[in-house]
Amino acid sequence: MIHYKIYNSFNKLPEGWNALVKHDVFLQTPYLQALEEASPNNLELFYIGVFKEGVLVGAAITQRVQLYLQDMFRKTELSCFKAYVRDLVSKILKGNILVIGNLTHTGQHGLFFGKKDLSNREFFEVIDKALNEIKTIIKTKQNKTIRMFVLKDYFENDPIHKEKESLNAAKLHQVHMQPNMILSLRKDWFTIEDYTASLYKKYRDRYKRAKKKFNSIKAIELSLDDVKNNSEVLHKLYLNVSDNAKFNTFILPENHFYSLKFQLKDNFRIFGYYLDDKLVGFYTLILNNKALETYFLGYDSEHQYSHQLYLNMLYDMLKFGIENSFKSIVYARTAMEIKSSVGAEAKPMLVYLKHTNGVMNALLKQIFKLMNPSQEWEDRHPFKSL
Repeated sequence: MIHYKIYNSFNKLPEGWNALVKHDVFLQTPYLQALEEASPNNLELFYIGVFKEGVLVGAAITQRVQLYLQDMFRKTELSCFKAYVRDLVSKILKGNILVIGNLTHTGQHGLFFGKKDLSNREFFEVIDKALNEIKTIIKTKQNKTIRMFVLKDYFENDPIHKEKESLNAAKLHQVHMQPNMILSLRKDWFTIEDYTASLYKKYRDRYKRAKKKFNSIKAIELSLDDVKNNSEVLHKLYLNVSDNAKFNTFILPENHFYSLKFQLKDNFRIFGYYLDDKLVGFYTLILNNKALETYFLGYDSEHQYSHQLYLNMLYDMLKFGIENSFKSIVYARTAMEIKSSVGAEAKPMLVYLKHTNGVMNALLKQIFKLMNPSQEWEDRHPFKSL
């Protein structure tokens, strides 16, 4: 017999949860606790445990997100047409949506089940029932209506795409998102010099220029106390980058990085860039088994271009990955061209969407294309042929 249970806190999750999802730090309780304790104000977590004959065999992370216009569209100058599109998108998307997955991080970090215990269809059928119950719970207890369901971030080879009959029956739209930029680390890279030796001269020279412009900036790993003492500055640097994004769905609270460092310990690393003892930038990493996941970053606009802070962050993340024997670096989406110039490859990602209003759902795919237009960018190929 297959059944499910819904939980509203990490500390209520059933025994065996971490053992089931040991492959993914983003599904384990230390990360979930950190996220609960320092989540964006517009986000609420629910967890689904799937059981077969009383044994936990599947897990899902669900986030209720309240979307507001000021969170979605930041400080950008808009033409009349773009303002019209923005207002149209906000009317459709604003309100409460239910995300199956993790809105705060790129990638499929929301679902897992034992393939020997359940078929894809069995798992998604029980998840569908659980989602409808969560929708009812939210309406009953908070008088909030879920307007849209989102199943986020699946690679093109994910088994979910084989369930076309179930997905079509549920009236879910498949749409493409910006790709996930991933760099696979070669086995013969033991130092950053091995990496630069594998580059064409043009990109090797670019690396040298970036390091030269880095100049007197010092990169220092921050301890738990360092993160706590610099929380306000780190948050301001993060907001400087976040506020310049054209579209976003949340704002991290000031204690977010401290909470992650406290709960994840050495699996969460944060590096500060100091110029004359002033913190002018930082980047964060999450160590997820053999994948090095880049997380949020921030920088001072005054020094970003003159010292090429962002490009140096990409190189420093790569250096950390090589020196600590990771298999890949997940650079996530956005800034595809500069990430490809470092060596990351674009991995297409798909999401599934469904609006609870039938008319809106029929228009959803077209509206989403306006909201998430394809970006013209040049895919770089920095490596010499093997």
